[in-house]
Amino acid sequence: MEGNIWIAFGLTLFAGLATGIGSLLAFFTSRTNTKFLSASLGFSAGVMIYVSLVEIFVKAKDELTHELGATPGYWATLAGFFGGMLLIALIDHFIPSTGNPHDVKSVEDIGAGPTNDEYAKLKKMGIFTALAIAIHNFPEGIATFTSALQDPALGVAIAIAVAIHNIPEGIAVSVPMYFATGDRKQAFKLSFLSGLAEPAGAVIAFLILMPFLNGIMFGIIFAAVAGIMVFISLDELLPAAQKFDEAHISIYGLIAGMAVMAISLVLIT
Repeated sequence: MEGNIWIAFGLTLFAGLATGIGSLLAFFTSRTNTKFLSASLGFSAGVMIYVSLVEIFVKAKDELTHELGATPGYWATLAGFFGGMLLIALIDHFIPSTGNPHDVKSVEDIGAGPTNDEYAKLKKMGIFTALAIAIHNFPEGIATFTSALQDPALGVAIAIAVAIHNIPEGIAVSVPMYFATGDRKQAFKLSFLSGLAEPAGAVIAFLILMPFLNGIMFGIIFAAVAGIMVFISLDELLPAAQKFDEAHISIYGLIAGMAVMAISLVLIT
């Protein structure tokens, strides 16, 4: 497991930096490819849902039933799973509505322009959105890090799925900040910094959780990770994909994500 530490850090950093990619796309792309965005968000949701329910939840259950016994272990798995959902739901609840990252922005929003009395509000909105995304990215960083620590192949799949859904979050930060300031560098910097919360989560996991990472702790973390990822997929990715959907493309993307994840898991076992 110790040999996987740098791999886990690298994957978490990769996932976090995708927020900056979204910011760059907003500045240097004149039109949003809505079909691609819808399919990509659906694909990411498919990967997350499949890997959470088929792989991560099962790993958590196996670990906890081995350590605690069949019935107590199953209850502990369920507690971790729904506890992860509750955690991310509480984070959503306490984030101001003006900064909630679930309101995905498109590149065209930049061309709309604000009215004169909206500049201050937009700057505040950009800062709130960056803070909201940073808070969301923190548990995602822990999830990616701990998954890659135990199983690098699984960590790669999770990191890719997280990176895909971080791209529109980068747009959500940079668009209002660019509106308010007219400064691409400042908007990109804020978006980039919000993405760094992901590797920060990995550092916290390394410094605080590593000394306690035994079978029970891994099982509970994995169960919570599964809950967090399912909640994000159902509450964030699929609604965002549906916003840009055309002819059920998001569902096709979701099925493709599940299929790719299923085949990958077969090939790496």
